[in-house]
Amino acid sequence: MTRTTPVIFLKEVQDELKKVVWPTRDEIIRLTFIVIIISFIVGFFLGGIDFLLTKITQLMIR
Repeated sequence: MTRTTPVIFLKEVQDELKKVVWPTRDEIIRLTFIVIIISFIVGFFLGGIDFLLTKITQLMIR
């Protein structure tokens, strides 16, 4: 069983980070807008479902 020292671990982390393909600024901006739009769509959908279920529950309680 080999032991990894903190220095060796950090060196390996640094080597792995050099292999990462980082997104470009344009990709980050585009993907951020996509996430925001999808979040709004999901929010409106869940808000609509909540509204409908609330109204149905109110009708059943009356």
